[in-house]
This record gives sequence, structure tokens and C-alpha cells, in this order.
Amino acid sequence: MRPLFHPALEDIKPEAILYALSDPERVAIYAKLAGASSGGTCSALADLGDRVIPKSSLSNHFKVLRESGLIMSERQGVEMRNQTRCTELDERFPGLIRAILTAYGQLPGQPKAD
Repeated sequence: MRPLFHPALEDIKPEAILYALSDPERVAIYAKLAGASSGGTCSALADLGDRVIPKSSLSNHFKVLRESGLIMSERQGVEMRNQTRCTELDERFPGLIRAILTAYGQLPGQPKAD
């Protein structure tokens, strides 16, 4: 099995974050992860309310989020556990993630945008 790529904090670029969060489904996935206290598995995050994301698309979304530096993923048996890097990213790019999630109406605890 190939090791997962996670960029070092100093290698994360704001354009990679903006690209990763330019897709509304990835923003919704990221927001659900950010709102979960202990991260989540890929399959637990497939349901976005009004629709379920197919496994192939979900896998690609997690790859983009991981390779942009937004999440850390760890294999645990047959599951993949994911956690956000919110604290680290907020230190490197203060307010960026919060501003993006707010713009989409996806900030945990914020009413959803229509």
C-alpha cells in the first residue's frame, strides 16, 4: 500500500487551499470534519444531507483535501480516519479557513446558506 502524502506546514500554499475549497462538496466535507470532535471516516462523511457522494468522488475529494494540507488521514484497518489541520493552518494563514467557511455558510454553528 502506498504511503499517504501530507505536506509539511511550511510547504502548504494558499492557492492549494483555495483550489481545494473551491468545490462546494469539499467545503461541506471539510466543514463536517471541522465540526466533529474526533475527525471522521470517509464513509461517515459521504452523506451531505440532500445527496450521497459516490465512493469514487469521495476518494478524490479526500485526496485533494489531504494533498492541499487541509486534512491529515490515517489508515486504521480498512477505514481511513481524517482530521482537519485547522489549528496549524490558522497559525500559518490567520482567518483564511474561517473566512472561506463563512462565505459558504459552512462554519460549524453557523446557519447554512441557501
